[in-house]
Amino acid sequence: MEIDTFQINDDETLEDLGLDGLKLLQKASGFRFGTDAVLLAHFCAPRDRERIMDLCTGSGIIPVLIAGKTSVGEIVGIELQEKYAAMAQRSITGNLLEDRITIRQGDVTDREFLADFGKFDLVTCNPPYKEWGRGIPNPGDELMIARHEVTLKLEDVIRAADLLLKDNGRLCLVHRPERLFDIYRCMQEHHMELKRIRMVCPSHGKAPNLMLVEGKKGQKPYLKWEPELAIYEADGTYTNEVKEIYQDGRH
Repeated sequence: MEIDTFQINDDETLEDLGLDGLKLLQKASGFRFGTDAVLLAHFCAPRDRERIMDLCTGSGIIPVLIAGKTSVGEIVGIELQEKYAAMAQRSITGNLLEDRITIRQGDVTDREFLADFGKFDLVTCNPPYKEWGRGIPNPGDELMIARHEVTLKLEDVIRAADLLLKDNGRLCLVHRPERLFDIYRCMQEHHMELKRIRMVCPSHGKAPNLMLVEGKKGQKPYLKWEPELAIYEADGTYTNEVKEIYQDGRH
Protein backbone atom coordinates (compact mmCIF):
# COMPACT_ATOMS: atom_id res chain seq x y z
CA MET A 1 0.00 0.00 0.00
CA GLU A 2 1.09 3.57 -0.58
CA ILE A 3 1.96 5.27 2.72
CA ASP A 4 1.64 8.98 3.35
CA THR A 5 4.45 10.98 4.96
CA PHE A 6 4.61 10.51 8.73
CA GLN A 7 5.09 13.47 11.03
CA ILE A 8 7.82 12.25 13.42
CA ASN A 9 8.76 14.26 16.51
CA ASP A 10 12.29 14.36 17.93
CA ASP A 11 11.42 11.97 20.80
CA GLU A 12 9.78 9.38 18.52
CA THR A 13 10.76 6.48 16.27
CA LEU A 14 8.92 4.98 13.32
CA GLU A 15 8.62 1.18 13.39
CA ASP A 16 7.88 -0.99 10.35
CA LEU A 17 5.27 -3.55 11.46
CA GLY A 18 6.03 -5.90 8.57
CA LEU A 19 2.33 -6.02 7.76
CA ASP A 20 1.00 -4.68 4.48
CA GLY A 21 3.42 -1.74 4.64
CA LEU A 22 2.01 -0.46 7.94
CA LYS A 23 4.21 1.57 10.30
CA LEU A 24 3.78 2.86 13.83
CA LEU A 25 5.13 5.84 15.73
CA GLN A 26 6.52 5.11 19.21
CA LYS A 27 8.20 7.09 21.94
CA ALA A 28 11.97 6.62 21.75
CA SER A 29 12.34 6.28 25.52
CA GLY A 30 8.75 6.06 26.79
CA PHE A 31 6.30 3.17 26.83
CA ARG A 32 6.66 0.97 23.73
CA PHE A 33 4.43 -1.86 22.60
CA GLY A 34 5.57 -5.43 23.14
CA THR A 35 4.67 -9.00 22.26
CA ASP A 36 1.65 -8.84 24.57
CA ALA A 37 -0.11 -6.36 22.24
CA VAL A 38 0.64 -8.50 19.18
CA LEU A 39 -0.70 -11.61 20.94
CA LEU A 40 -3.87 -9.82 22.03
CA ALA A 41 -4.59 -8.53 18.51
CA HIS A 42 -4.35 -12.15 17.31
CA PHE A 43 -6.21 -13.77 20.23
CA CYS A 44 -9.28 -11.52 19.96
CA ALA A 45 -9.95 -12.94 16.47
CA PRO A 46 -11.91 -9.94 15.16
CA ARG A 47 -14.64 -10.59 12.63
CA ASP A 48 -15.02 -8.37 9.59
CA ARG A 49 -18.41 -6.90 10.51
CA GLU A 50 -17.62 -6.24 14.17
CA ARG A 51 -17.45 -2.79 15.69
CA ILE A 52 -14.33 -2.68 17.90
CA MET A 53 -13.18 -0.52 20.82
CA ASP A 54 -9.60 -0.61 22.14
CA LEU A 55 -9.20 0.82 25.65
CA CYS A 56 -5.82 2.17 26.81
CA THR A 57 -4.76 2.19 23.16
CA GLY A 58 -1.38 3.88 23.78
CA SER A 59 0.42 4.14 20.43
CA GLY A 60 -2.60 2.64 18.66
CA ILE A 61 -0.82 -0.64 17.99
CA ILE A 62 -3.83 -2.92 18.47
CA PRO A 63 -6.19 -0.94 16.17
CA VAL A 64 -3.47 -0.73 13.50
CA LEU A 65 -2.74 -4.48 13.70
CA ILE A 66 -6.43 -5.35 13.52
CA ALA A 67 -6.88 -3.03 10.53
CA GLY A 68 -3.90 -4.64 8.80
CA LYS A 69 -5.06 -8.21 9.39
CA THR A 70 -8.81 -7.90 8.78
CA SER A 71 -11.40 -5.95 6.84
CA VAL A 72 -13.00 -4.55 10.01
CA GLY A 73 -14.42 -1.18 9.07
CA GLU A 74 -14.78 0.63 12.40
CA ILE A 75 -12.22 0.62 15.22
CA VAL A 76 -12.07 3.20 18.01
CA GLY A 77 -9.08 3.65 20.32
CA ILE A 78 -9.25 5.57 23.61
CA GLU A 79 -6.10 6.89 25.32
CA LEU A 80 -5.89 8.94 28.51
CA GLN A 81 -2.48 10.56 27.91
CA GLU A 82 -2.83 13.39 25.41
CA LYS A 83 0.64 13.05 23.87
CA TYR A 84 0.13 9.33 23.19
CA ALA A 85 -3.32 9.93 21.73
CA ALA A 86 -1.87 12.59 19.41
CA MET A 87 0.97 10.28 18.38
CA ALA A 88 -1.48 7.43 17.69
CA GLN A 89 -3.56 9.76 15.53
CA ARG A 90 -0.49 10.66 13.46
CA SER A 91 0.13 6.94 12.91
CA ILE A 92 -3.45 6.52 11.71
CA THR A 93 -3.06 9.50 9.36
CA GLY A 94 0.31 8.31 8.07
CA ASN A 95 -1.08 4.85 7.33
CA LEU A 96 -4.14 6.32 5.55
CA LEU A 97 -6.48 4.58 7.99
CA GLU A 98 -8.67 7.53 9.04
CA ASP A 99 -11.72 5.98 7.37
CA ARG A 100 -11.39 2.87 9.58
CA ILE A 101 -9.77 3.94 12.86
CA THR A 102 -10.70 6.79 15.20
CA ILE A 103 -8.46 7.81 18.13
CA ARG A 104 -10.01 9.75 21.00
CA GLN A 105 -8.27 11.21 24.03
CA GLY A 106 -10.31 10.61 27.16
CA ASP A 107 -10.83 8.83 30.46
CA VAL A 108 -12.14 5.26 30.45
CA THR A 109 -13.70 5.87 33.87
CA ASP A 110 -15.89 8.73 32.51
CA ARG A 111 -19.27 7.10 31.87
CA GLU A 112 -20.68 10.11 29.99
CA PHE A 113 -17.65 10.15 27.68
CA LEU A 114 -18.06 6.43 26.93
CA ALA A 115 -21.82 6.66 26.42
CA ASP A 116 -21.30 8.87 23.35
CA PHE A 117 -19.71 5.98 21.43
CA GLY A 118 -22.69 3.61 21.44
CA LYS A 119 -22.35 -0.17 21.58
CA PHE A 120 -19.56 -2.45 20.33
CA ASP A 121 -19.20 -6.12 19.41
CA LEU A 122 -15.66 -6.40 20.76
CA VAL A 123 -13.66 -4.49 23.38
CA THR A 124 -9.92 -5.08 23.71
CA CYS A 125 -7.49 -3.82 26.34
CA ASN A 126 -3.84 -4.19 27.29
CA PRO A 127 -4.24 -2.55 30.72
CA PRO A 128 -1.71 -1.63 33.41
CA TYR A 129 -0.63 -4.94 34.91
CA LYS A 130 0.67 -3.97 38.34
CA GLU A 131 -1.79 -3.49 41.16
CA TRP A 132 -1.20 -0.13 42.84
CA GLY A 133 0.84 -0.52 46.03
CA ARG A 134 2.71 -3.61 44.77
CA GLY A 135 6.14 -3.48 43.18
CA ILE A 136 8.27 -0.37 42.77
CA PRO A 137 6.53 2.40 40.78
CA ASN A 138 8.54 3.71 37.86
CA PRO A 139 9.57 7.31 38.53
CA GLY A 140 8.52 8.42 35.03
CA ASP A 141 4.85 9.43 35.06
CA GLU A 142 4.09 8.08 31.56
CA LEU A 143 5.54 4.68 32.34
CA MET A 144 3.90 4.58 35.77
CA ILE A 145 0.49 5.22 34.22
CA ALA A 146 1.10 2.56 31.55
CA ARG A 147 2.34 -0.13 33.96
CA HIS A 148 0.64 0.55 37.31
CA GLU A 149 -3.00 1.01 38.27
CA VAL A 150 -2.48 4.71 38.99
CA THR A 151 -5.35 6.22 36.99
CA LEU A 152 -7.09 3.02 35.87
CA LYS A 153 -7.81 -0.15 37.84
CA LEU A 154 -8.76 -3.55 36.46
CA GLU A 155 -12.34 -3.12 37.63
CA ASP A 156 -12.53 0.21 35.75
CA VAL A 157 -11.66 -1.59 32.50
CA ILE A 158 -14.29 -4.29 33.00
CA ARG A 159 -16.93 -1.77 34.09
CA ALA A 160 -16.21 0.26 30.93
CA ALA A 161 -16.51 -2.86 28.78
CA ASP A 162 -19.87 -3.66 30.38
CA LEU A 163 -21.10 -0.19 29.38
CA LEU A 164 -19.69 -0.41 25.84
CA LEU A 165 -20.56 -3.97 24.84
CA LYS A 166 -23.70 -5.21 23.16
CA ASP A 167 -25.37 -8.29 24.64
CA ASN A 168 -23.19 -11.30 23.73
CA GLY A 169 -20.31 -8.89 23.01
CA ARG A 170 -16.76 -9.92 23.85
CA LEU A 171 -14.04 -8.44 26.08
CA CYS A 172 -10.49 -9.61 25.37
CA LEU A 173 -7.62 -8.78 27.74
CA VAL A 174 -3.95 -9.59 28.14
CA HIS A 175 -2.84 -9.64 31.77
CA ARG A 176 -0.73 -11.40 34.39
CA PRO A 177 -1.76 -14.90 35.57
CA GLU A 178 -1.83 -13.79 39.21
CA ARG A 179 -4.79 -11.52 38.37
CA LEU A 180 -6.97 -14.35 37.04
CA PHE A 181 -9.24 -14.51 40.09
CA ASP A 182 -9.63 -10.71 40.08
CA ILE A 183 -10.65 -10.82 36.41
CA TYR A 184 -13.14 -13.62 37.03
CA ARG A 185 -14.68 -11.81 40.02
CA CYS A 186 -14.91 -8.46 38.24
CA MET A 187 -16.47 -9.99 35.14
CA GLN A 188 -19.16 -11.70 37.19
CA GLU A 189 -19.91 -8.43 38.97
CA HIS A 190 -20.36 -6.68 35.62
CA HIS A 191 -22.61 -9.08 33.69
CA MET A 192 -19.87 -11.09 32.00
CA GLU A 193 -18.68 -14.68 32.09
CA LEU A 194 -15.08 -15.75 31.57
CA LYS A 195 -15.24 -17.94 28.45
CA ARG A 196 -11.71 -18.50 27.13
CA ILE A 197 -8.19 -18.52 28.62
CA ARG A 198 -4.78 -19.05 27.07
CA MET A 199 -1.66 -19.01 29.22
CA VAL A 200 1.57 -17.64 27.72
CA CYS A 201 4.98 -18.78 28.95
CA PRO A 202 8.48 -17.50 28.07
CA SER A 203 9.53 -20.97 26.79
CA HIS A 204 8.45 -24.60 26.99
CA GLY A 205 8.38 -25.87 30.58
CA LYS A 206 8.45 -22.39 32.15
CA ALA A 207 5.67 -20.99 34.31
CA PRO A 208 3.32 -18.64 32.44
CA ASN A 209 3.97 -14.91 32.82
CA LEU A 210 1.08 -13.67 30.66
CA MET A 211 -2.46 -14.77 29.96
CA LEU A 212 -5.00 -13.97 27.28
CA VAL A 213 -8.64 -14.01 28.41
CA GLU A 214 -12.02 -13.54 26.77
CA GLY A 215 -15.26 -12.75 28.56
CA LYS A 216 -18.74 -12.49 27.06
CA LYS A 217 -21.56 -10.25 28.20
CA GLY A 218 -24.81 -11.87 29.26
CA GLN A 219 -23.60 -15.44 28.73
CA LYS A 220 -23.99 -18.58 30.83
CA PRO A 221 -20.88 -20.08 32.50
CA TYR A 222 -18.68 -22.18 30.22
CA LEU A 223 -14.89 -21.95 30.23
CA LYS A 224 -12.52 -23.13 27.50
CA TRP A 225 -8.81 -23.56 28.25
CA GLU A 226 -6.70 -23.24 25.13
CA PRO A 227 -3.27 -24.85 24.71
CA GLU A 228 -0.40 -22.99 26.34
CA LEU A 229 1.60 -20.68 24.08
CA ALA A 230 5.41 -20.62 24.38
CA ILE A 231 7.19 -17.52 23.08
CA TYR A 232 10.80 -18.73 22.71
CA GLU A 233 12.60 -21.94 21.82
CA ALA A 234 15.57 -23.07 23.90
CA ASP A 235 17.94 -21.26 21.49
CA GLY A 236 16.18 -17.92 22.05
CA THR A 237 14.36 -17.80 18.71
CA TYR A 238 10.60 -17.40 18.45
CA THR A 239 8.55 -20.59 18.36
CA ASN A 240 6.87 -21.42 15.06
CA GLU A 241 3.47 -20.42 16.39
CA VAL A 242 4.68 -16.98 17.47
CA LYS A 243 6.36 -16.51 14.07
CA GLU A 244 3.04 -17.34 12.42
CA ILE A 245 1.22 -14.84 14.66
CA TYR A 246 3.66 -12.08 13.70
CA GLN A 247 3.35 -12.98 10.01
CA ASP A 248 -0.42 -13.54 10.01
CA GLY A 249 -2.37 -11.11 7.88
CA ARG A 250 -2.47 -9.63 4.42
CA HIS A 251 0.94 -8.71 2.97
